[in-house]
Amino acid sequence: MTPVEITRGVGPIVLGMPHTGTFVPPEVMEMLNDTGRELANTDWHVDQLYDGLLADATVVRATFHRYVIDANRDPSGASLYPGQNTTGLVPLTDFDGAPLWQTEPDAAEIERRRLAYHAPYHAALQAELERVRAKHGVAILWDCHSIRSVIPYLFDGTLPDFNIGTNNGETCAPVLEEAVAKVCAEAPQTSVLNGRFRGGWTTRHYGQPANGLHAIQMEMAYTTYLAAEEPPWTYDPTRAAPARAVLADALTALESLAPTLAQTHSQEGPNA
Repeated sequence: MTPVEITRGVGPIVLGMPHTGTFVPPEVMEMLNDTGRELANTDWHVDQLYDGLLADATVVRATFHRYVIDANRDPSGASLYPGQNTTGLVPLTDFDGAPLWQTEPDAAEIERRRLAYHAPYHAALQAELERVRAKHGVAILWDCHSIRSVIPYLFDGTLPDFNIGTNNGETCAPVLEEAVAKVCAEAPQTSVLNGRFRGGWTTRHYGQPANGLHAIQMEMAYTTYLAAEEPPWTYDPTRAAPARAVLADALTALESLAPTLAQTHSQEGPNA
């Protein structure tokens, strides 16, 4: 099992998929309890949701499950949302606050997993972003996520359909944020910019607009493309079609803006 799968494209956009993987090595599966072995907190079928939306995009997908180690968390273990309920580098609870482990991993085990899974995923993602930036002058990372629409442990009420995260405008050029927000605002679905999910570690780490690296996280509600928010987590093509249309419009808008961004970055120089 390789920890990361890469599909190279020729365009300026890289799709990151840190949470679609379901691989759990046997020794880790033995440590999980019955709740953990359900692997419920997966970004189910997000790779299928995005399949074919942008022919020129590069895709970097983690194959391991987030319970092994979460590829969208700070490798230092620092919290993404201090003071709020969240899950860590190796989650100890699920999104409802229920324990996941019979035997919780110690620091040495977490470090072993970081080196075996987290580090290779991000080495691959970094390499692809650098390759794309070298070709186009800029690279745009679109970090693909999904989650149940109602999770009281994590947020109040019902999550909007499209949750755009730019860490309050820090991870991409304003023109990119505005373009995505406009596409989503004009769609029949609900959307929010920098709401409960304003961008995970991946978006915040790679989003360096002054260096020609732009990052946006898209957190989708399961209700936009799954038949139900419960097992067996079935992909529903009919329900997904409207969501795919919005995602395609947003990604196409970003792709069309890349040449202008590259020209501006070239004129201003890095770290302007």
